[in-house]
Amino acid sequence: MRWCCWLAALPFLLTDATLSKKDVKKAGVRSTGEETRPSKHLVQDRGLIVNDPKAKDIVREQKSYCATKVSERHFKNEVLGYITPWNGHGYEITKIFGAKFTLVSPVWLQVQRKGARLYHVKGHHDIKQGWMKTVREQCETVKIVPRVLFDGWTYHDYEKVFGSEDEIEDLADALVQTAEGDGFDGFVLEVWSQLGGQKRKELIHMIQHLAEALHKADLKAVMVIPPAITPGTNQPGMFEKEDFDELVQVVDGFSLMTYDYSNAVRPGPNSPIPWIQACVQALDPDANWRNKILLGLNFYGMDYGTFGGTAEPILGHRYIEILKEHQTKLLWIDQIGEHYFEYKRFQGGKHVVFYPTLMSIHLRLELAKELGTGISIWELGQGLDYFYDLL
Repeated sequence: MRWCCWLAALPFLLTDATLSKKDVKKAGVRSTGEETRPSKHLVQDRGLIVNDPKAKDIVREQKSYCATKVSERHFKNEVLGYITPWNGHGYEITKIFGAKFTLVSPVWLQVQRKGARLYHVKGHHDIKQGWMKTVREQCETVKIVPRVLFDGWTYHDYEKVFGSEDEIEDLADALVQTAEGDGFDGFVLEVWSQLGGQKRKELIHMIQHLAEALHKADLKAVMVIPPAITPGTNQPGMFEKEDFDELVQVVDGFSLMTYDYSNAVRPGPNSPIPWIQACVQALDPDANWRNKILLGLNFYGMDYGTFGGTAEPILGHRYIEILKEHQTKLLWIDQIGEHYFEYKRFQGGKHVVFYPTLMSIHLRLELAKELGTGISIWELGQGLDYFYDLL
């Protein structure tokens, strides 16, 4: 397959990165200084989606989204956005751009097994009913589907649930009661990766039952899944086509984690375009159910220390600080579809930063359109405000 060649070449692409002259629309010369007010025009119309952006332009424009078109959708497929309690800016983003999302998933809840047929959903202290009301008032069609993490489960817990229909029913009842009691529209279930690819048949059976119970209560069931191609290899991941085929008719969507491609041992891009495409095609080669795949977009980046072998997540505010503090030149890797830059910390050696740009996001949205998938964004408070003009 052609994508194998791209993946094999990734270690060599970083050394060949150049400043490309290709763009969507060239930016004009603008004044310096950080713009803090919204704009009357979309980034698409301001010449900002380029392969060779300047750091000063990013700093100046990043807060200047188009205020007159915050409800206008440019990406017509499913859009899921995650929000975390520890990053409050995500709540503000949904108040402004709520109409651009079809699903919003606050990372609030954990389900625990407390004993035989006894389940407890934690995290109610994080629930923001006032925020939920505001988002729904702005957009009646958006669905609020909190993520539920299977937290603190032992292998013994899973075996007990897998071996008992009564246990599965009690687990489903706990979820349905929580959704109905707190006014949710369903859940995003994060459980598959917890078992490291083991007990797939049993997991599928449990998820099928949970999804059916949620549907009976008119609630949505979305599922988080790991990438179908293991990062850095051409090998299948922990969730394969056979698993997808078993679940696709009962699950409303699959939040596909097509990010975190690189790490401290193997530093590099967050989410290479050829790898994203390979993950989608591996799950649904005939494009029968692509609308249920929510291609994962990272709105965070990674900062790699080249001497110490460190890897730190980097959010929008820190990214802007680095651009302000250091004279940097963004380089574009055409085959991967990402920008990166280098800088030096005081007594900290050289660092390399990969962080999304308007062009990298634009290309991934275009890929999602081409493949026929939706998107899922991790997470809304981590990006730059003008990113949302693209959605």
